[in-house]
Amino acid sequence: MYVVIVDVNVKPDAIAAFLEATRANALGTRQEPQNVRFDVLRRGDDQNCFVIYEVYQGEGGFSAHQQTAHYLKWRETVAPMMAEPRAAQKYESIFPEPWQ
Repeated sequence: MYVVIVDVNVKPDAIAAFLEATRANALGTRQEPQNVRFDVLRRGDDQNCFVIYEVYQGEGGFSAHQQTAHYLKWRETVAPMMAEPRAAQKYESIFPEPWQ
C-alpha cells in the first residue's frame, strides 16, 4: 500500500471552512477505486494543526487522486486558509499485510 501523510496548519479563523472543504474532498476520495483509507486527524494540543492520512493501493492511485475534480477544488480552496504550506510525506506500508 502507498501511504501519504499530509501536515496542515490552518489559520484559526479558517478552521470551519477548512473542515467543510476537507470533508467534501474526503467523501470524493473515498469513492476512488484505488483509495483504501482517508482520515482527517486534529492535534489534541493545537486545534489549528491537522494530519490527513491517505492510503492507496499503489502510487498510481495517489497520482490519479491528484487529477480528480474534488482534489483540485480542495487544493485551490484551502490554500489561502493555511498558516504555512502543507507538507506531505510518502510511505510504503509494511504492516499489516494484507490490508483488510
